[in-house]
Order: sequence, then C-alpha cells, then structure tokens
Amino acid sequence: MRTRLHSPFIPTLLALAILGGCQGDDKTAVAPEQAQGPQATETATTSADAVAETQRLTEWFNERYEEQLQFSPIQLSYLGRKELYDQIDDMSEAADEKELAWKAETVRELKEQFDYDKLTTAGKESYDLWVFQYEQAKANKPFWGHSYFASELYGPEASLPTFLINQHKVDTVEDMQAYIARIGGVSRAMKQLLERAQRSAQEGIRPPRFAYDLAVERAQKVITGQPFGGEEDSPLLADARGKIKSLQEDGKIDEKQAGEMLAKVEKSLNEEFKPAYEAYIAWVQEDSANASEEPKGASSLPNGEAYYNNRLANYTTLELTADQVHQIGLDEVARIRKEMEGIKDQVNFDGTLQEFFTFIRTDDQFYYPNTDEGREGYLAETRGFLDDIEKKLPQYFGILPKAGLEVKRVEAFREVPGGAQHYQSGTPDGSRPGVYYVHMSDMSALSTTDMETVTYHEGSPGHHMQISIAQELENIPKFRTQAHFTPYIEGWALYSEKLAKEMGQFEDPYKDFGRLTAEMWRAIRLVVDTGMHAKGWSQDQAVEYFLENSAIPEGAVRSEVRRYLTLPGQATSYKIGMLKILELREKAKETLGEKFDIRGFHDTILGGGALPLPMLEKRVNRWIEGVQQS
Repeated sequence: MRTRLHSPFIPTLLALAILGGCQGDDKTAVAPEQAQGPQATETATTSADAVAETQRLTEWFNERYEEQLQFSPIQLSYLGRKELYDQIDDMSEAADEKELAWKAETVRELKEQFDYDKLTTAGKESYDLWVFQYEQAKANKPFWGHSYFASELYGPEASLPTFLINQHKVDTVEDMQAYIARIGGVSRAMKQLLERAQRSAQEGIRPPRFAYDLAVERAQKVITGQPFGGEEDSPLLADARGKIKSLQEDGKIDEKQAGEMLAKVEKSLNEEFKPAYEAYIAWVQEDSANASEEPKGASSLPNGEAYYNNRLANYTTLELTADQVHQIGLDEVARIRKEMEGIKDQVNFDGTLQEFFTFIRTDDQFYYPNTDEGREGYLAETRGFLDDIEKKLPQYFGILPKAGLEVKRVEAFREVPGGAQHYQSGTPDGSRPGVYYVHMSDMSALSTTDMETVTYHEGSPGHHMQISIAQELENIPKFRTQAHFTPYIEGWALYSEKLAKEMGQFEDPYKDFGRLTAEMWRAIRLVVDTGMHAKGWSQDQAVEYFLENSAIPEGAVRSEVRRYLTLPGQATSYKIGMLKILELREKAKETLGEKFDIRGFHDTILGGGALPLPMLEKRVNRWIEGVQQS
C-alpha cells in the first residue's frame, strides 16, 4: 500500500510510499537507455539528429511539467518544494477546466513542434505517455461529478488538515506565515468541495449513507478542542503550537512573536476554518437523509454503467469489460484455493479450508505478545527478511535503488490499532531513506503469517524498489519520474510477493499461506468490485463471498467492501497489473528460450518508470526483439 493524499475532487498528489534497503555506489538507478535491452544500444544505433531531437523534447517536457506543477501548490509541497507555499489548490470545477485546457494545448503544441518519427525509442515512449495522460484526463471529464465527496478511507475534511500537519514543514518564520495563510486556503477549498458535492447530490449522485456518517465524524474531530472549545488543543492548533515552539527554541522568534503567531492561527481557525467546517457538517448531516442506507453500486447512479466502465478503464488502463474482470477474478479465486488446500495438507491440518482459515485467524502461535519486547521482535524479524532478500537482489535485478530503507513503528500521534502497514518514499537523491511503517498499538492485529508478504510488497523488491528507481532515473523527462498508474505500481508490488517466493523466501509454510491469502484478497477484489458495481450484488453478498474464500477477519472484510463501494474500480488495479506482468514474463520466456534473462526483464519493467499497461507491453516487446537480434 502506498500512502497518498487523495480525495475524489482533490488533484492526485505525490506521496509515493516505498521501502529501500539497497545502498552503495554500485546500486544506482539508470536511464532506460542504459538498461539491458534494445534501449541499451539505442544511442549507438540511432542518428545523432534523433538523439538531439529527443533531448530537445526532454527539455520541452521539463518546461511543461514545471508549468503543470503550478496548478498544485499541494503537489509542490509533496515534492519538498516551497514555491506557492502559502497557497492551497483551487478545487473548483473551473480550475479543473483550466488545467484540462492547458493539457490539450500542450498536446497540440507537442504534435506541432516535434516529428514523432525523428525521435529515439525512449523519446517516442515519453511522447506517447504525455498524450496518454491527456487522453485519460479527457475521458474522465464527463464523470467529474460522479466522484463521491467522501469514502470509507478518506475525505477532504481529514486529508487537507493532515496535509498541513504532515507535509507543511516549518523551518523559518516565512514558513509559519505560509502555514497560517494555508489555513485560510483549506477553508476556501472546503467551501469549493462542498459546492461540488451539492451539485452532484442535485443530480442524484450520492455516496452510501455510511460515507456521510464517516465524513461528519472525521470533520467533527478536526474542529474538536481549542480554539473551538474543550480542554485539549484541536489537531491543527496542537500542530501549529508545536511548530511555533520549535521556531522559538531555535532562536528564530522570541516569546512575544510566538504569542502573536499563535494568536493569528487561532484567529484564522475561528474566523475562516470553523465556519467552513460547520457549513460542511451541517449540509452532510442534512443531506444524509437522502442517501441510501443500503449501499448500492455505481450502476445505480445516473449514467452509472458508463461511469463504471470509465473507472475500469482508468484503473486497469486496459479495454476490459466488467464481465471479463469478474471472470478473471473467479478463475483466480479457484486457482488460489487449490494452492491453499495444498498448504493445509502440507502442515497436516485436520479440517476444512474454512476451519483452517479460523485457525490462522485465532491461534496464538501466529501473534507476537502485545508488549514492547513483542513489538521489537516483530520489527527485528521484518528487518531480517529484508536483509535476506537484499543479498539476492543482484541475481534478479541490474538496476537497484540508491535510497536506503528503514523499518519503524508508526509515531504514537497517528497510530491506529490494526492500521495498514505502509511505506513513505525517500528523496529522489537518496539523502533521506524510505521508511516502512508498522502500526503496533495492537499486536493481535498483526499476524505473523502476513508479515513476510507485506514486507516484500511495501519494501524490496516491491514498492521501495519500484518507486525509488523511478525517482532516481536520469536522462528522461522529470514528469516520468513521478508518473502514477495504479495497475503498474500495485501490480508490481503484488508481483513482488510471488517473485520473493521464487527467490527462495517463504520457507515457513504458514507464511507462504499468508502470501496466498494476500493474493486471494486481490483476486476477490475483482469479483466483488464488479459484482457490486455491475452485477447488482448487495454489500452482504460481497462480504459473504469474501469470508468464504479468505482468512481475513470479518471486521477488515466489511471495511474493505465499504472501500470498494465508495471507490468504484480502484480495487481491480492490483491483480490486473500483476497478471499483465506475469503474462509478459511468460511471453518473454517462451520467445527467448535460453536467451531469456530475468535481470533484463526486470530492468525493462522498472527502467522507464510507471507506465499504463499497454505501453508497458510495447516496452517489453521491444526488449524481446532487441534480445532476439543480439
């Protein structure tokens, strides 16, 4: 899982989360042209004119990417930059229209100024990717109003304050002044998002009632405490107080200035922030009576079938129908169940697979003690998995990241019992390592059968390797180092779980069962997501199917199903992406025979950053052709 600030109306923001334990001067990400395959010899086989034209294109892309970043002050902050540091994104539909028009103009200019046939292979790939991103954004426009204002996992009422707390760093007096200005910016953004939610509701587009309840609950927590009332500080005031105190301790302001700053924070919270949140809460509470208490899928919405088809296209980057995705899921569930039965027999469990699920969920042998010693034991074992697999990485990868990796317990102020493990990416230059975070306040929620799988998914060879390598790529347009395509990113992480097994990990059969449980979970998503959004399944039907086919606890299952209901299509990305990577690997093996090199294959997959799956397939096909000709 990657951490990421996201709300249906908030532009996609960059918080790519991954682990990285690979250090050393020889472990450096390189540009696609330097990776094994046809790109490796491209500069030697193409004309100097093509190389020069591609360099001109790269410079043009970098200029356009800088222009694009100006649309999102939030995104700039995620990149660690302080331009527009006192601003929050314009969340209006007019702003979205303006950005889409800008994208259209860049594509027109791209086609006018550059001759596609005169570019290198890498240049053509960048050209195609820029156009693809625009076409995808254009296809999404008719459905802007269909996105729910709140979901099971998040809404702007929580995401925006969380952004201020975690991403707006205060190192100077000016930074704190920008923070105060951003409180007003969040207030304005919340009003804009409320207006969009109201327009959607007028068109009959509403999330299920549980999302209304969660939005109110989250919003109320944000304005609970001082300066709004109560004894404790509210989250934002506590954060501002801490940041002002740090400035004072560093000698950058005196006590009087600190008091004046804090007074300005309280004034903005009371006069701008509180009214915006109270208006949001009041409308959500009022409109909840119009929302469906029994959740329904996207097909129940006006033009809902077309909307869900758009979501599937967006989240798979492939032309797959709901029926096709559903059948793929059914087939995968059946296959994985057979493998699960095999492990059940291997450990000599006397009972049904359902009974084995219960045993895995409940037996004490699969949990560390809920003590500090237990927590450290869990972290130590996790670090051991990463140490073991790091030694094997050079056998499977030519490109390795510079960024290091740390494994940490989530900070107390944001720790959630049973919260999902996640990764926070390091800096592109490798100066700050990636961090794999684990919620550890409730050790009974951390089964040891799952821990090895999650370690490889979030760390190496999963998210950490993929995202770190992408950020570190050189000699390609900067926009490609930050590109995000969920089926590629999550598909790679899921593929990494299986790859780790092939690399000799998962010696414990119970941990291997945890790997199958994780893969089953993603296969079930294909069935359940399409079932609810295209085939009229009820929430209870989805929960029942989940419980029949996995060892995942019922509470987690119900939360998962609510997530799918409020984010149509998103859950299909993982398994579809993994299956495409496996399909491409099998094709390469069959075509190349003894010439197939797993290092070359992986370098081809990772050496160009995140790509839509059709472009990834073209990239692999070019590599296959290059190896055949070598």
